[in-house]
Amino acid sequence: MFAARPIPRSSRTVRSGRPCRASLIALLMVLHGLPATAQTGLRPSIAGTTSPTPATPEQLKQREQELEAARAAQKAAAEAQERLKADIATLGEDRGKLNQQLIDVAAQVRSVEVRVGEAETRLRGLDGREQDLRSSLESRRAEVVEVLAALQRAGRRTPPALLVRPEDALQSLRTAMLLGSVIPEMRGRAEKLSTDLGELVAIRKTIATERDKLATDRDKLRSDQTRLAALVEERQRKQASAEKDMEAESARAVVLAQQIDSLQGLITTMELDLKSAAKAASTASLQGVPINSRPDANALRNPGRKAPAIAFASTKGMLAFPVNGTKIREFGASDGAGGADKGISLAVRAGAQVTTPCDGWVVYAGPFRSYGQLLILNAGGGYHVLIAGMERISVNIGQFVQTGEPVATMGTTSQVASILATNVSQPVLYVEFRKDGTPIDPGPWWAANEGEKVRG
Repeated sequence: MFAARPIPRSSRTVRSGRPCRASLIALLMVLHGLPATAQTGLRPSIAGTTSPTPATPEQLKQREQELEAARAAQKAAAEAQERLKADIATLGEDRGKLNQQLIDVAAQVRSVEVRVGEAETRLRGLDGREQDLRSSLESRRAEVVEVLAALQRAGRRTPPALLVRPEDALQSLRTAMLLGSVIPEMRGRAEKLSTDLGELVAIRKTIATERDKLATDRDKLRSDQTRLAALVEERQRKQASAEKDMEAESARAVVLAQQIDSLQGLITTMELDLKSAAKAASTASLQGVPINSRPDANALRNPGRKAPAIAFASTKGMLAFPVNGTKIREFGASDGAGGADKGISLAVRAGAQVTTPCDGWVVYAGPFRSYGQLLILNAGGGYHVLIAGMERISVNIGQFVQTGEPVATMGTTSQVASILATNVSQPVLYVEFRKDGTPIDPGPWWAANEGEKVRG
């Protein structure tokens, strides 16, 4: 920034069609980063030259009010937490209602995640445009001063007496000719500066509006995530009471996983050697839903179901991605190590909510090799769905989960080393479908658009 030059006063105004002096002064002030009202007598303060003054009674009163407001907010938050606990406890008494709440709140979280992501993308574009305009205007500081000074000089000059001497008349003529060529150019430059500043002001207003909306959505996201965490905790508490040996089973699963090298070996071992997983696999075989030529998505509205509402083979073109994200690796693409990808990879937001794309039974939930946290669902009919790369899984082996139910959350960095996403700074989720132990292309199962996605 540079210091504003003193501006001589003048009672004359600029002719009609030219930018007015006051407007240009305001323009100059904005360019300097100063308030538009600060047009004269600028006195920058010098840091460290004033000694701290004791707080006034008004300041003390304001601090007391802020403290009281903080205490009230803390009390309100505690009361809200207690109401939430009571609400969740009531829901926990009805498994169907609890499941429906889980699915509904998880959907709300993912919806707000989308809005937050879109708002952040718009803000990046707006911030970039603002920076470009500021840089452009900054590079034309000298031009602003030149235009302003020229207009002020033109406004102060009085016309010479044309009949005093011939030399005066000639000088007057030459001046008129010069102004006739310079003023249009000056006007054009001033108008360009004014247009750029007008756009800058409009962009700043838009940015402020977008930031307000973003703050509101983030507040809602935090609120929804708090409720979702409480619902998940209640769901797992009830699951734990039903499966007394759940912790021992989970620990044994991790030990077995450390002794296995391949995904198919992990699936086979879990479904044969682990009681909870074996029970889930057996149930998947016994309760498999027959393939329907025209599956009814309304069958997914029953939150109390304990088996898939629609056969996995019949859900082609109906499934949603487990998480909001951008596909960065396709099925069959080179994996960078001489092989081909057996699934797809999605770049996602840090802390994103992961939901199940389909109904199924959990046959493995825990760390595995270079996949980070791995979740394997037996969807029935010989199909398995593998989801990897999460930071935390919130379901247990043997548990039946419904379409759209929250099952995990993402971390802040990629945890799937095997996809070699060296150029991706954000977390990555890996998804793989298998039929009778063989990886298959999941492409036909994904919905073409949001309106066609299966939601519980």
